[in-house]
Amino acid sequence: MELKRRTIFDKMTQNRTFLYARTFALNLALFSTAYYGAFALKSDWFSVGASASFAVFKASIFWLLALKFAVFYASRQYRNMGYFATMRELRAIVVESSVAFVVATCGFAAAHSFGWVDYRIPLSVFLIDFMLTIGIRGGWRLARRFYFESVAPKFDDAEVEPAFLVGANNRGAHVANAINSQPDLPYRVVGFLTIHDFKVRLRVGSLPVVAHIDNLVYAAKQRNVKTILCVAGLLPGKTFREIYDRCDKNGLKLEIVPQVEFIPDTKTPIREVKVDDLLKRDPIRLDMERIKRQITGRRVLVTGAGGSIGSEICRQLTRFEPAELFLLGRGENRIFFLERELRALGKSTKLTPIIADVSNKERIEGIFDALKPEIVFHAAAHKHVPLMESNVPEAIRNNIYGTKVVADAADRCGAEKFVMVSTDKAVNPTNVMGCSKQMAERYVNALAERSKTKFIVTRFGNVLGSNGSVVPIFTKQIQQGGPITITDFRMTRYFMTIPEAAQLVLEAGAMGKGGEIFVLDMGEPVKIETLARDLIRLSGLPENAIEIREIGLRPGEKLYEELYFETETRIQTDQKKIFAANHRQFDLDEIQAQLDELLSMLDGPQDKIRERLTDFVPEYKPTILSEKK
Repeated sequence: MELKRRTIFDKMTQNRTFLYARTFALNLALFSTAYYGAFALKSDWFSVGASASFAVFKASIFWLLALKFAVFYASRQYRNMGYFATMRELRAIVVESSVAFVVATCGFAAAHSFGWVDYRIPLSVFLIDFMLTIGIRGGWRLARRFYFESVAPKFDDAEVEPAFLVGANNRGAHVANAINSQPDLPYRVVGFLTIHDFKVRLRVGSLPVVAHIDNLVYAAKQRNVKTILCVAGLLPGKTFREIYDRCDKNGLKLEIVPQVEFIPDTKTPIREVKVDDLLKRDPIRLDMERIKRQITGRRVLVTGAGGSIGSEICRQLTRFEPAELFLLGRGENRIFFLERELRALGKSTKLTPIIADVSNKERIEGIFDALKPEIVFHAAAHKHVPLMESNVPEAIRNNIYGTKVVADAADRCGAEKFVMVSTDKAVNPTNVMGCSKQMAERYVNALAERSKTKFIVTRFGNVLGSNGSVVPIFTKQIQQGGPITITDFRMTRYFMTIPEAAQLVLEAGAMGKGGEIFVLDMGEPVKIETLARDLIRLSGLPENAIEIREIGLRPGEKLYEELYFETETRIQTDQKKIFAANHRQFDLDEIQAQLDELLSMLDGPQDKIRERLTDFVPEYKPTILSEKK
């Protein structure tokens, strides 16, 4: 019976209507108490005139409460659960109370002047009510926070581990409070580590700053700490890697705390380190308002929507609720599952899946003429270097001609913007894939000079976790017991995560004026061998447990990737992690003639196509000039 009653109570408390009613009742009591207190402090209710003051209180309280709840509803404070008193919430209470004070003062004065009421309320009553409202409501929030942080947690020191948190700042204090307020977590933060020497031996909130990160091993031994916590994405990749190496070599456990807002009855999801964390740089700060203005309520089309980058672009686009999102791709299974995933989000955006090949001119033109997309993100491309080396015609048809078809269709239907996803392999290419993307960049750049549509190119490096990238390949090789195969121990690559790649595309689309090539600052290139050894360690194995074997460069591969041509100038944009490449202008008629010639050669020998590509793109230095018949 007790269990049944508890289940009914749980269902009731998890109902939105119940929560709104509870919030209404609580604030009704707080508002009434403040107004009653204002009259009590203004008037001596124990004197002869007490009855007169009480009569004014009774006559006016209904109208004052109605006015306060109108302001309360307009400011959407009824949606605030009141769990965590932050300065932002206290500021909202002050603003809301100020508005109510001004409206009440003017409203009751006007009502008395017009004879609608036969009583006057002193200004001092409204002023006292204003101060009491802020004090009582703010005090209630602070009391709840004090309860969750100091009273509610009941730690059993035998069951929780002491831990250090990296980050002696406001964010660190916020995260430490969140962790220490939840008794069901396995850790309790006992101190901070910092990257600033001057903060050592100071305190952040109630916790000490115990050491600089260089001395974390010594500090951990002194305090019997075996776990170091880091907030995801807040440290530069180099610094995080140094912390990881120190922990790994000295038997300390490094755990990640995702960047989440604190809700006391929700468990903070602490997790193990992933290879993405080791490659993280300072996080990208998106201009959310700029992207929102660009996307919200618009018709947006994404080509290659079923791919790793295209699907992530679609996921992030749904945050800004375009009016309609067109998911265009060639693989029906991927588009089918992506549509199901996005529909499950419950957004208002209308989703339209489209199965089409970007190199089918008639089909693409028909789609654009019918749907009239306003923003186009072009992510469709063949990307695997060795495959394209042995399938040159497909690289030309899909990557160059497919880009031309979609770009021309966007121009023809009057789209506002067209954003092309390119690659660092397009810079001084040594393979057909990179060369095809370079020619696609040139066509888009040349078309930008003649079109009202704003054509923009984004260029970035290898994407961690994308289909066919090294991380899933290495992970599978580790699961099979090795060996991990690396083409060359000297090879380095620029890396970024799938969300970072999608964010670059969205940010570029929002800031682009037409004709730019945007490049993400991806920090320092990472050695592929280092990446492999990190994955072995993250799998819980010693480095020498899995053989790493060098097998030699594959056709078309480079040892080192580049982000800019020698003739391009790197220009800082207003987004500090995104740069623009100032490139030379290309002639549309010339590139069109080159593409026409390449299309006429697609049924001929592949080595002839490569030779012609070297004429059109002088920077192209193929690693193979002929093929075996």
